[in-house]
Amino acid sequence: MTTITVAAETAMSTADTESTTAPEALQTPNPLKQALLPLAVDIAVPLGAYYALHAGLGVGTAAALALSSVVPAARTITAAVTKRELNALAALMLTVNVVAIALTFVSGNPRLMLAKDSAVSSTIALGMLWSVRGGKPMMSAGLKPFVVKGDVRRAAAWDALKAGSSAFRAKENLFTVIWGAWLLAECVARLAGAFLLPVSTMAWLGTVVLVVAIAGACVTGGAAVEPLEKLVEAQAADLASAEER
Repeated sequence: MTTITVAAETAMSTADTESTTAPEALQTPNPLKQALLPLAVDIAVPLGAYYALHAGLGVGTAAALALSSVVPAARTITAAVTKRELNALAALMLTVNVVAIALTFVSGNPRLMLAKDSAVSSTIALGMLWSVRGGKPMMSAGLKPFVVKGDVRRAAAWDALKAGSSAFRAKENLFTVIWGAWLLAECVARLAGAFLLPVSTMAWLGTVVLVVAIAGACVTGGAAVEPLEKLVEAQAADLASAEER
């Protein structure tokens, strides 16, 4: 039995043991909900707060961005103080908001106004690439729910592979690198277009470039997603076989 399988069995056994220790803990936590919770708190809540304040209540752009940064700022500080680690999603959202606040004071030259739109994309792209360097690829927060599909055994297989398989971690890193590279390319293209193309053209072409970058990342990301799914499926099958024995 491989080390990875042992780790996966341990995770499953721990969940089973905890589920029988008290009547209120009979249900195992849903892996899909656990995986999506950070995305909801660190991304959806700040974005929802911004649009509710700015579009719904008429709060100014800078003030709405500042107020919507309270949750990611609190979570970034809490993780740093209590866990001695960086909450990458919360820190990225906080950084993006700070950059956006700074950009609200940029005005005047129409080409500069177009160029500033690339600043947010570049911030996100560089944050993604840096997260890979730090060993915590940022896009995994959204990738894991897609691969695990809410299945407890697949979730245990993911965690075990992440801990014990270099091939798995390489593909996991690759997925974030692909997204970071596409967003960085989008930033460069929009920045170049802002100064080289007519302003009237870039007014609509900038959105097209962003859509193409996202579509390109989704398509080429399959180079990482498909091998990851196969690894998780195989590991989950090994775990099921081990349980039957």
